[in-house]
Amino acid sequence: DRGVMMAFQEADGKFLWQSAHPKLPIGRVNDWPQQGICSTPFIRGDRMYYVSNQGRIVCADTEGFLDGENDGPFVDEDEKSDIGVDILWDYDMLEALDVFPHNLAVCSPVGGGELLFVITANGVDEGHVAIPSPLAPSFIAINLKTGELAWEKDYPGMDILHGQWSNPSYGMVNGKPQLICPGGDGWVYGLEPTTGELIWKFDCNPKDAVWELGGRGTRNAIVGTPVIYDNKVFIGVGQDPEHGEGKGHLWAIDATGKGDVTDTHAVWHFGNENYNRTISTVSIHDGLLYAADLSGFVYCLDLAKGTQYWKYDTFAAIWGSPFVADGKVYLGDEDGDVAIMKAGKEFELINEINMGSAVYTTPVAKDGVLYIGTRNTLFAIQK
Repeated sequence: DRGVMMAFQEADGKFLWQSAHPKLPIGRVNDWPQQGICSTPFIRGDRMYYVSNQGRIVCADTEGFLDGENDGPFVDEDEKSDIGVDILWDYDMLEALDVFPHNLAVCSPVGGGELLFVITANGVDEGHVAIPSPLAPSFIAINLKTGELAWEKDYPGMDILHGQWSNPSYGMVNGKPQLICPGGDGWVYGLEPTTGELIWKFDCNPKDAVWELGGRGTRNAIVGTPVIYDNKVFIGVGQDPEHGEGKGHLWAIDATGKGDVTDTHAVWHFGNENYNRTISTVSIHDGLLYAADLSGFVYCLDLAKGTQYWKYDTFAAIWGSPFVADGKVYLGDEDGDVAIMKAGKEFELINEINMGSAVYTTPVAKDGVLYIGTRNTLFAIQK
């Protein structure tokens, strides 16, 4: 009946503190049942930033109250014991911006300079027809220190197809910072980070693609996170997994253009009969790109050309993303299996291990330890 963010000690998994957010009373249209916080925190120094299931952007002290301090300006936390969260500020997108999250606010925010960038999750109503808040922003920037709104943009506007569950990316293009925001209309937007002004936009669907309720059409939204690399953006399209499988598209986009670059700045396209809808993020390593789709296939592509080296069928839906570490590609699936594949142009399945419960998350490695979250257990696996 709530969304919970927890902090654990890295060395031994000792529980440190938690932040609990009750479910919104309006119900499933804005806060889907049995789902908690689906936001991965952005951390800078001893501050962490995440989006709660209530559509609130939270800035918290990574040390909680264990440091014996109640950092402000917010000092009225309900739980101030050692296991409580020390909130510095929070920003209610529903109240301040009239945002209407469809199903759930899930954005994993990203910081750049002095700003935090968020996709608001503004979407359609319960009938999947009208947009209750058409003037509410889809992309916003918040001051990291104060929690004040820096700018807001509603570029998808009335063209939002369903919900907006993707994440922004921040990186350098030709030596200048650029913010990449996937829109709920199936377009990718390249923005100037400090102002939110549009630099370029790209439609990730064919010109004849048509949206239909329930995912029966050919037009897709974007759920995965864009990857910025070598002045390019790599992104795939997809829909709510409840809409089922369908044809997808994976793009490499030249991010140096201006205006509508749909017809001019596609470096390569992988799709049609070769690729399906995806909610995953690609991984890039050593001139190769690794991608997954919801239908359960893993692909290894040439980074420069988008040509396929190999394809592997996991025989289960894939929600997470491939992760490359130590010469291996790690990827979990809905059956609870984690496939461990050799990184490289020649396919080799090293092992496949069942974790006992569905793996919807992306494995992460740090300092010789692999972290895997299943539906009910967090594992730290040492080399």
